[in-house]
Amino acid sequence: MQRISFITGNSFPMNLIRRHVECIPQTFEEYLRRLQTGNWMSFWGHRNTLEAVNQMTGFDLTPQTERPALTLDDEFFPNLNGIRYRECWILSPIYQSGFRPAVGEEVSAEKITGWNVLKMLW
Repeated sequence: MQRISFITGNSFPMNLIRRHVECIPQTFEEYLRRLQTGNWMSFWGHRNTLEAVNQMTGFDLTPQTERPALTLDDEFFPNLNGIRYRECWILSPIYQSGFRPAVGEEVSAEKITGWNVLKMLW
């Protein structure tokens, strides 16, 4: 059985940061290299960007359950499906200049011009 080494999603809930964490900007190419390892689990929460990110990466980032909720373990590390993680990669869409989605708006892939990549380490 292969051990999952990191989680990935479109955002990380700030209220779950309860211990030291490093946030390191990364390139999209580095993110793709990490995905190629196959040692990851997705907690992608927004359906509207899921199709776009799947197309951009060439990977299916659909989580095992719809909108899975991250929790914290007893030492305040992120936990998904009962597994502790010390590494998380966040991919946030970059929208066309001047565009800001309305609350609850489904954003089409055409409005996404790229992706910001952030690696979080606990």
